[in-house]
Amino acid sequence: MKTNILIPTDFSKNAYNAATYAMKLYKNESCTFYLLNSWAFSVSHSRTYVTANYLKKLKEESEKQLKDLKVQLKAEFKNPKHEFKTIISKDPLLVAIKKETQAHLIDLIIMGTKGATGATELFIGSNTVNVINKLKNCPILIIPNEFDYVVPRKIAFSTDFNRFYGEELEHLIQLANLHKSKISVIHINEKNLTDKQNYNLAMLKAYLENHRHRFHWMTGFSKKEHALKAATEELSIDILTMINYQHSFIENIINEPVIKNIGFHPIIPFLVVPCFYEK
Repeated sequence: MKTNILIPTDFSKNAYNAATYAMKLYKNESCTFYLLNSWAFSVSHSRTYVTANYLKKLKEESEKQLKDLKVQLKAEFKNPKHEFKTIISKDPLLVAIKKETQAHLIDLIIMGTKGATGATELFIGSNTVNVINKLKNCPILIIPNEFDYVVPRKIAFSTDFNRFYGEELEHLIQLANLHKSKISVIHINEKNLTDKQNYNLAMLKAYLENHRHRFHWMTGFSKKEHALKAATEELSIDILTMINYQHSFIENIINEPVIKNIGFHPIIPFLVVPCFYEK
């Protein structure tokens, strides 16, 4: 069964870097990669008067660049397991991603954190954060600016043990299975665990029983973001994973300046899994 992966692109160097990361991460898997370009723009940020010819030109440029990108990726990686399809959208980026995720049964979105400058800018940090906040039906793997691919030997899962783990963890397991990665569960220890947390911890241990894993307690940090950064460095983490529950830690960091370290300028790839059971 093929994995369907959506790769939004604005044809920048950073967007191409995210695409090449996807090719390497899934090199052994049968995949269909959907290359999406949203050529929507804000009139107030470009020009006050827009002609039909101008819109036609934008679309034609998008079509040509998508075709060129497809040819370039196929030529560079020459992977018979990989199929490419192109999508042009006049919708704003978030709207386009939502539509195409549903239309093509997308399993994962892989995107960069920052793109081109000027009128075509699509992937500045705020847009990445906007997608994380508002997309509730598909995991997102965020690739840092100019990050060089390394085989993910260790994948971190940061949790506070306040939730019972359900289907969301399947995405973590699937990612770990790609390269037989070890799962490092990181808990930022602020106080003793409650009965509820201890129960969820026990359930998580049972869930991970058949997978290589280890639990790590991070203590002595005044700020959670500092603990996460220290953990990823000390444990040589290659991908950081978090579940985006409502009112969770990730929601807090997304809405605070710390997102500059994780969402705007992450130091390693960052997998965000939405909680499918929350409205």
